[in-house]
Amino acid sequence: MKKLYSILTTALFCMLFWIIFVLQDINLLKLDSQEVITGIIVSLIVAYFTHRSFIKEDPFWMLNFKRLGSLIAFIPIYAYELYKANWDVAKRALSPKLNINPGIVKIETEVESEYGLAMLANCITLTPGTITMDIVEEEGKNYMYIHWIDVAATEIKEASNTIKGAFEPWVRRIFK
Repeated sequence: MKKLYSILTTALFCMLFWIIFVLQDINLLKLDSQEVITGIIVSLIVAYFTHRSFIKEDPFWMLNFKRLGSLIAFIPIYAYELYKANWDVAKRALSPKLNINPGIVKIETEVESEYGLAMLANCITLTPGTITMDIVEEEGKNYMYIHWIDVAATEIKEASNTIKGAFEPWVRRIFK
């Protein structure tokens, strides 16, 4: 039964993306029944072959209103952090003296799920000035190796707090 729910949830996700892409080209109200049926069939076929990669545990994990609310609340927080990082990198790039101290630091994270680690790594990488190079598990803890444009701290705890900042608590809320 869990497999069926996993396939259906993945198919629903695929169908939603299909609708989003179709809306760009045509009016949703003018959809032909053949197009809708084809979209459903293709979504089910794709879901059948990909559901194991997409759904690991609970097929309805994102339908939890607390998680969905946390994801929506995270968007402006991420936008603000992105703005700050862009401003910092722009100041460094436009200053006459190139004020950088690049290096690779190891940070510790309390995020445990694969999706959460991927989201945290992407948040860090998409923020200018940092790139996530690797995620490793050592002695039951997760660590990330980050290339940082201006290494302000080399100790794991201090570097972790500076780099993952506001991201980690929100990612943990979303993927707990």
